[in-house]
Amino acid sequence: MTSLHEPPLFAALKDAGRILVAGAGGGFDVYAGLPLAFALTGLGKSVHLANLSFSALDLIDADAWYEPNLAAITPATRGHDGYFPERTLARWLAAQSMDATVYAFPRTGVRPLRDAYRNLVRRLGIDAIVLVDGGTDILMRGDEAGVGTPEEDMTSLAAVAGVDVPVRLVACVGFGVDAYHGVCHAHVLENLAALDRDGAYLGALTIPSASREALLYVDAVAHAQRHTPMRPSIVNGQIAAAVRGEFGDVRFTDRTRGSELFVNPLMAMYFTVDLAGLARRLLYLDRLADTDTQYEVRAVIEWFRRGVRRRERRSIPH
Repeated sequence: MTSLHEPPLFAALKDAGRILVAGAGGGFDVYAGLPLAFALTGLGKSVHLANLSFSALDLIDADAWYEPNLAAITPATRGHDGYFPERTLARWLAAQSMDATVYAFPRTGVRPLRDAYRNLVRRLGIDAIVLVDGGTDILMRGDEAGVGTPEEDMTSLAAVAGVDVPVRLVACVGFGVDAYHGVCHAHVLENLAALDRDGAYLGALTIPSASREALLYVDAVAHAQRHTPMRPSIVNGQIAAAVRGEFGDVRFTDRTRGSELFVNPLMAMYFTVDLAGLARRLLYLDRLADTDTQYEVRAVIEWFRRGVRRRERRSIPH
């Protein structure tokens, strides 16, 4: 039985001792999990960070690889100097005297990623996984008017759906940022309502702007922007601005030139669901299970989208 005084997200993780917070969609998604990771660490949990990586992992040291699809990135790991979110985060963590290892998964299909997760779970003794999406397109089931950029998110979702740990959750933060990629946010809310009817929606909670978790997160994002000036995270830049209480067309990088942002308090909220419940609603989940490459994942999604009757786009009427 859940209660208003204890967020279901933290109730679900109460008995977990070793938690993996993992970026589902690549890039800087692992940063979107930092406030949650800091809060869990503050509760005495052992928290580890991982990310589906867009980095040039073929350039890293051979001894960083635990296996072909799992690498441990530290502040000293060699790699591309212009874009390496996992190492940038590791260096920021080291400066805060925190555990400075960030695990990285290369972009593959579901089968090798599932195996890499299973091996990391065994290696670290993980008893809970929280997949984090910067944005909300991981909540798309496939028949929406627009599904954003689903390849990496759905690869991660399908992979972890096949990993046996006691608790598996998905947390999304940055409501609204996927509008740029065609997501209809009325469909996001419709999907959350359906998950609630299934008993799989764990509710929403705001990152308080004056909290230690928020201050550390904002600092980490600012550090990443300074050290990745050519490709700073647009998603985390907007989330951090929302956490600071900013509103509207907030500018923090030339990458958003020509588009109008709508930073608002909803972007600073985690929407959390049970991972198995979300995976069951993914209409093409069974077709993803045996994919080996991102090309195969992309082909599955494109094939499914060509044949499905899509829900009509609608506006939120407020």
